Amino acid sequence: MAAAATIEHVVLFKVRDSTDPSKVDAMVSNLRSLASLDVVAHLAAGPVLPRPHRSATGFTHLLHSRYRSKADLAAYSTHPSHVAVVAENVLPVCEDIMAMDWVADLDSPTAAPPGSAMRLTLAKPKEGATAELTATLAQVKLSAPAAVTQVTYGENFSPARAKGYGVGLLAVFRDLEELEAMDAGEKDLVESVKEKVRPLLESFIVVDFEVPPPPAATL
Repeated sequence: MAAAATIEHVVLFKVRDSTDPSKVDAMVSNLRSLASLDVVAHLAAGPVLPRPHRSATGFTHLLHSRYRSKADLAAYSTHPSHVAVVAENVLPVCEDIMAMDWVADLDSPTAAPPGSAMRLTLAKPKEGATAELTATLAQVKLSAPAAVTQVTYGENFSPARAKGYGVGLLAVFRDLEELEAMDAGEKDLVESVKEKVRPLLESFIVVDFEVPPPPAATL
């Protein structure tokens, strides 16, 4: 099947420690409700998985969504429902937010199935290293283990909220057990990837996320 261009949109949220849990739940549920917008091909939101040994710079939640075009992403960004959720449920409880968008070539279904696990890496390349980094990630995609059902990567085209991070990489696994099994059983592969990309990076952020069930339909 020929690959089809898809727009990846990822947002990381850092919720204030003092936030009432009910307000955190409201933020997540209202973000998930945006999946019903016609321009959204896929949307999932929820807490990132705790990984004390990995750099997540304190981010607590993630939103991942996909669009058929940059125009659809722009329509989502300005849609009154999205604007309202951000103003009423996100900004009042978050002390930090960053976002990144890139164009991905996908040869599998646009939606990441519920129960899938994702590993998101946001990279800040060293000056002049972006092209070499994306070429290296193309090689990484070709050598991805069988447990990885999708790999997308690309150069960020929305720098305003990316804090200088210029390249995104998203790996989707069948489930969380497959992701953790790769960490435990494919250490040589993981280390070889790190050896290839580390010299090209100024810094990076890695978070893991489990795709939740879709929101229940309302009558």
